Amino acid sequence: MASSPYLRPATPDAGTRILIVDDSVVARALIARQIEPWPGFAVVGAVAHVPAALAFLAENEVDIILLDVAMPGIDGITALPRLLAAGRGARIIIVSSSTPAGGSAAVQALAHGAADTLVKPRPQGLGEFSRALRHKLEALATTRDVAPPLPAPRPASAPMSRMAMPEIIGIGASTGGIHALAQLLAPLPDTMTVPIVVTQHLPAAFMAYFATQLATVAGRPCDVAQDRMRLRPGRIVVAPGDAHIGFAPMADGGAAIRLERGRAASGCLPSVDPMFAAMARIWGRRAMGIVLTGMGRDGLQGAQVLKQAGGTIIAQDEASSVVWGMPGAIVGDDLADMVLSPDAIGAMLAQGIRP
Repeated sequence: MASSPYLRPATPDAGTRILIVDDSVVARALIARQIEPWPGFAVVGAVAHVPAALAFLAENEVDIILLDVAMPGIDGITALPRLLAAGRGARIIIVSSSTPAGGSAAVQALAHGAADTLVKPRPQGLGEFSRALRHKLEALATTRDVAPPLPAPRPASAPMSRMAMPEIIGIGASTGGIHALAQLLAPLPDTMTVPIVVTQHLPAAFMAYFATQLATVAGRPCDVAQDRMRLRPGRIVVAPGDAHIGFAPMADGGAAIRLERGRAASGCLPSVDPMFAAMARIWGRRAMGIVLTGMGRDGLQGAQVLKQAGGTIIAQDEASSVVWGMPGAIVGDDLADMVLSPDAIGAMLAQGIRP
């Protein structure tokens, strides 16, 4: 089996065990050197191709796999289902280039079960890459610990069959969100024409491919938001990587996108909070906010505002979440009207909620 000098025995006290899969010996060494000083993390394997990774996983347990996409032989996308199965619960972070091919492949991998993505480091951007990598590793490592119990969400304000279909649906997501969005959007029929707006934490370079992927899985048009773009029935709009989604009412009763670039309380760009708060101002009780898997607490403040305006809040359940940070914060603050898996949310919307 091909390996690097960073190969170590996977001892029980290794902390969070990481396997690097990349055909570049320089990239393997560079990534491993970033991780080695961090307490609680250990690079237990670094291999050059997918067959070596599968052989390693057959004999060793790991918690996180850092997976390159463009590799000779079996590429990362093709290998993803096999690596997910061989990893027995290991999370996969795609480490991809910011080229058009790299961005498209990364988004495709995220839609099929990868937990997160990182743009491959360049020498001049190594510090930024190191900070982002540690942040993502710590978030995924935390999900393997036993979380303290949270308060149960209050019951839905009305039986599902009596809740009115919203006039707008806003969805916020981060780590694991693209896979969750695919599960949620796939069941929606053409007859469901409520506009859907999405804020997903994702590198700006990947947003065009993200929109294309959502259009494919949802079977409906999806656009990257532009300032003053009109909201239209049956379409999805996703926040760009450098702005929050806001809204402005139009004279004919419709609404237009207004992009905002001020600092959000969560520190995220784009952030779910401004989107939910803007939905509350214009639609109030006629709006639905959905918070899917993701690290941190982005969406909590916006959900509080939307809830006070009478809107409906749905959170993804813990069992189906890659990271239960964002939806867990909603549940912990007693804001969730419903706590469901993404496919259950999609099924509910597909059936239509009648008055």
